[in-house]
Amino acid sequence: MCGICGIFSYGTSEPSFDESLLRQMSDTIVHRGPDDAGAFISSDRRVGFGFRRLAIVDLTPAGHQPMTTADSATTIVFNGEIYNHLVLRKELEAKGYRYHSRSDTETILYAYQEYGLDFVHKLLGMFAIAIWDDRQRRLVLARDRIGIKPLYYTVVHGKFVFGSEIKAILAHPAVTREMDQEAMEHYLTFLAAPAPTTLFRGIRKLEPGHRMIVSADGTITNEEYWNPLPHGVQPSIDFDGTPVSRSHLLDPSFPMDERTCITTIRTLLKQSIKDRMMSDVPFGVFLSGGIDSSTNVALMAELMDRPVDTFSVGFRDLEKYNELGYARQIATQFRTNHHEIIIDQKDAFEFLPMLAHHVDEPNGDPVCIPLHFVSKLARDNGTIVVQVGEGSDEQFAGYPWMQRELRFERSLWRAYGLLPASVRRGIYETMRGPLAGRGRHLILEYLRKGTFGEELYWGGTILGVTEAHKAELLGRRVSASSHEWARRWHQEALQREPSADYLKRMIYLEFRNRLPELLLMRVDRVSMASSIEARVPFLDHRMVEYSMRIPMALKLRNGETKYILKKAVEGIIPNEIIYRRKQGFAAPVSEWLRGPWASFARDTILGSPLVREGFLRTDAVSSLLDRHARRQTDLGQSIWSLLHLALWYERWIHRPA
Repeated sequence: MCGICGIFSYGTSEPSFDESLLRQMSDTIVHRGPDDAGAFISSDRRVGFGFRRLAIVDLTPAGHQPMTTADSATTIVFNGEIYNHLVLRKELEAKGYRYHSRSDTETILYAYQEYGLDFVHKLLGMFAIAIWDDRQRRLVLARDRIGIKPLYYTVVHGKFVFGSEIKAILAHPAVTREMDQEAMEHYLTFLAAPAPTTLFRGIRKLEPGHRMIVSADGTITNEEYWNPLPHGVQPSIDFDGTPVSRSHLLDPSFPMDERTCITTIRTLLKQSIKDRMMSDVPFGVFLSGGIDSSTNVALMAELMDRPVDTFSVGFRDLEKYNELGYARQIATQFRTNHHEIIIDQKDAFEFLPMLAHHVDEPNGDPVCIPLHFVSKLARDNGTIVVQVGEGSDEQFAGYPWMQRELRFERSLWRAYGLLPASVRRGIYETMRGPLAGRGRHLILEYLRKGTFGEELYWGGTILGVTEAHKAELLGRRVSASSHEWARRWHQEALQREPSADYLKRMIYLEFRNRLPELLLMRVDRVSMASSIEARVPFLDHRMVEYSMRIPMALKLRNGETKYILKKAVEGIIPNEIIYRRKQGFAAPVSEWLRGPWASFARDTILGSPLVREGFLRTDAVSSLLDRHARRQTDLGQSIWSLLHLALWYERWIHRPA
């Protein structure tokens, strides 16, 4: 795991950077790689790479980056892990390649030389890669299939500038800081800017499953090489890590009955967790006590001859948010080396300025707070690599609100859509005032979507700021409807699989936006802030490809969410863990924003340049704060989104440090 950055000066007559600038850029992300640093400048001084290393595989200097082939034709910087690199190494050595390290970086380098742009299909893992091909005079970038690792870029004055984090790009003197207003508006809805946008005007992020080629004349080609819904033959990887033309799991004739699905899920999970134990440094598990993290512990314990190191976080004085009892139960049953940290509002409050610094652009998920403390706990105890449970609920329909939305779509939503448009508009206009006045923004949003023929499901950020509420907060400054993003994702799903049922479309939306740009980015940013590498076994792309084929009836059955996964882990973890009421990893910001943080939130948001410069309306923000304080409705998520936005704007745009 590392931090990477770079510059390609394709359009200038003379190079305008040196090694000191590359080091300045890479030093902004030293937390991503405190163990080593490196830089590369091409012979014509038009291409430069900067690098920070968190040493995990091959801890020797042989794993140093940037790494260049012996003939100087190809140079790479790489962030992530390639779990099948030893399998690929045997294949490449048989073709005559001679290794000088034990690192997975060297395997990527030779795979590119051997297979060209198709090298990405050979890789099993998480990655953000930059390769300079000196022979073809092109820069190649790639982001892993799911979007576990980030990669950002901008084009300015004939220069292509990229980095693992935006702060590395902002260190370049030609890059200016300006908020992208449309992206900010979409952030309020989705809690993160949808790819490829960011909240910085002109700075973009490479989308999951995409590769980008920047040619010598500055031409940029952006290609999708993988998608959760296959369209035609999509190369895959077998259980042993060997690249294959197409996995038998994707064969339409492969049975999808309950028994076969249970067996296959178990096999995939065991293999995925085993693959992610590849490490030359200590590793462990973040344990919440839910199904996913408990399964990680149980299956890892089967493969180890020492206790699993587990790490949990809880909240002082707010027991309803704690799952520590369940985590302790799993730790006791599997005899783990268990560690806990208990935090309160004061601990969380002191972290807020650093959160705005580390995430670069606002991430509206308050789980960033407990995630920081459990990451620091792991690092303080000498653990560098952890496995986490993200991605299971998204692909196996584990959220109760997924079931609710599906039922709503099947019943009232379809019936309402059959009414004449004039009748729907009349109902909406009649109800809009009373619902808005009582702060019932979510109900009003459903009514608005149905009235104007928009898609019901926009993703799992149902507690974000609705379109009607956003119009109140922004006044006349609303510049784009977030519905266009949701409509596009639904259309993509149907174009790739015209027979896709509504649940599959919902899951597809999760993989297109909320999972990579909100949930996985909070894991990446916050864990890397403590120099921790987080691995995500449920998001092995082989698991995702298979789970997308599982029928809806096996994911939701008789009111049971995540049905088939629960059946698959029976006997692996206790039934009282599997079938307890879902709680979810959360942070008590609603309580803190009514209590000890209330004055700070009010002063910070209303005193923000966002208000003074007219991006947010004072009266609408005050009304939101007042309704939450009076407990008329729970608006904690909306207030948190605005507070985090205000702290970000102050840190990065208005008064950058």
